Amino acid sequence: MKKLTIALLSGGISSERKVSLYGGNQVYEALNKEKYIVIRYDPKTDLDRLMADASKIDVALIILHGPFGEDGSIQGLLDLLDIPYQGSGVLGSAIAMNKLVSKKLYEQYNIPVPPYIAIKRGDKINPEEYVNRLGIPLVIKPVNGGSSIGMSMVKSIDSLKDALDSAFAFDDTILIETYIKGIELTGAVIGNDKPEVFPIVEIIPDREHDFFDFHAKYTAGITREICPARIDDNLAEKAKTYAKIAHQALGCKGYSRTDMILDNKDIYVLETNTIPGMTETSLFPLAAKTAGISFDRLLDRLIELGIERHKNSRHSHDHQKK
Repeated sequence: MKKLTIALLSGGISSERKVSLYGGNQVYEALNKEKYIVIRYDPKTDLDRLMADASKIDVALIILHGPFGEDGSIQGLLDLLDIPYQGSGVLGSAIAMNKLVSKKLYEQYNIPVPPYIAIKRGDKINPEEYVNRLGIPLVIKPVNGGSSIGMSMVKSIDSLKDALDSAFAFDDTILIETYIKGIELTGAVIGNDKPEVFPIVEIIPDREHDFFDFHAKYTAGITREICPARIDDNLAEKAKTYAKIAHQALGCKGYSRTDMILDNKDIYVLETNTIPGMTETSLFPLAAKTAGISFDRLLDRLIELGIERHKNSRHSHDHQKK
């Protein structure tokens, strides 16, 4: 059987560049070289080379996070080059990247979300109003972004202004959310038109971390992940249902991972990631492994789904690549 030529994209220009390069290295090691010829590209420096090579590439694996990787930009370029890729297209990527648009769609699909207020740069800041409406502690986060960059937890009204400044360093619109204390969960979804959900993962940051922040996410040993989560079957099913509905509500394809919080019997959806982390400490591969799917087989499946989606796309070119 002919080997597929894979364009492995990692690096990029977002604040999550390091995480992306690390994930790219892990994916490169795991890809079966008997099946694939793997060519690596860093969008920061290699877009010209990617475009020049387009006709010989069978499929791309995008291991990029944050703006220009997870927001639909690179997906649009690959569509123009007629290169299949894993995961969501331009629309699903752009929607999921915007936490405010995502929340509005979750609400339309009756998915519970923590109470929130959105503010724009230049708006009059009114800490008393935010606390009166949402209580304290509060979670502050940029609307666009991932890996919890620019995100902080505010435990007193005095520290609110600094937290807002920190988030505004990454975006023009930010979210102020009620902090819900509970069990952190994540639901890994795989599939295009008939998505399935892997076993739910429970995330336990160490006591020094109030939530699953950037440091807790990417430092081995700081966070414990338990899969399947230690919750009753009914709650696990509810979490799976929310993850699947979120995937479909945002127009995701291929795979996604939806983060949730469980407070007593109530589950709130926080956000959906269209390019979940792909390192040995990442949650999506852990959920897949619990479902009996090894890392290399998971990558095979994502590649297959990307090719399938491209074939079924109405925008797919009629001609076959020479």
